Amino acid sequence: MALREFLITGLKYVFPAQIGATVRGIGTAHSASPIKELISEGKEIYVWAYSRGTRRGNSVSPLYKTVPKIVGSQSDLYEYLVIADTLRIGRVREIEIAINALDKRLNAHGE
Repeated sequence: MALREFLITGLKYVFPAQIGATVRGIGTAHSASPIKELISEGKEIYVWAYSRGTRRGNSVSPLYKTVPKIVGSQSDLYEYLVIADTLRIGRVREIEIAINALDKRLNAHGE
């Protein structure tokens, strides 16, 4: 429960997201699964800068610099990081969707 509370209320203050220029990269926040299926994608697309990425959008600083290189082989990790980025940069509705997605995953691992 403490991890959940930290992710929801503290992550954006401890690891503030820095939004940068339009770059090629890997989708994150509400521009990637599991969030993008639950919300209509607007004009703002967010990516982690990565030369081998397939999307173009505003760059978001990842929680750690090697994240874009390792998420391709780790789908569960990728989904958790997408949820974390949504909590860092999302609006109220997007954050609510991310909290629901987080709760679903945490409850599944707790059973």
